[in-house]
Amino acid sequence: MNPAPGFKKYPGHRVETRPSSAHVRVTCHGELIADTREAVELIESAGEGKKTVAPVVYYIPRKDVRMDRLVRSSHRTHCPFKGDAAYFSVAGGPENAVWSYEAPYDEMRAIKERLAFYPEQFEIEAS
Repeated sequence: MNPAPGFKKYPGHRVETRPSSAHVRVTCHGELIADTREAVELIESAGEGKKTVAPVVYYIPRKDVRMDRLVRSSHRTHCPFKGDAAYFSVAGGPENAVWSYEAPYDEMRAIKERLAFYPEQFEIEAS
């Protein structure tokens, strides 16, 4: 068992995942980087009104990502709800702009080894 400590420490914070019904396409300067119909949506909310704290994040299976365009970086971050994130840069493009939870906490198994993309660095279309 590897439960997320954040949920105990911040009981009003919610992180929910669900299969997305959207067709998600991610491009970088017009180049298609990811294309999937199997994304997982992650929604974070907090407070009494369960106010959304971030836009929906789409986690995409690696099989639907142009992994040949990504380079693993040494950058790492930690989230008390999701776990330790590893990062990738786009070869010749944005650095540390793609992340993945390769061994997430138990509650976040749905996003394990999937990739997410910073919306400031990519065009993310969900239809």
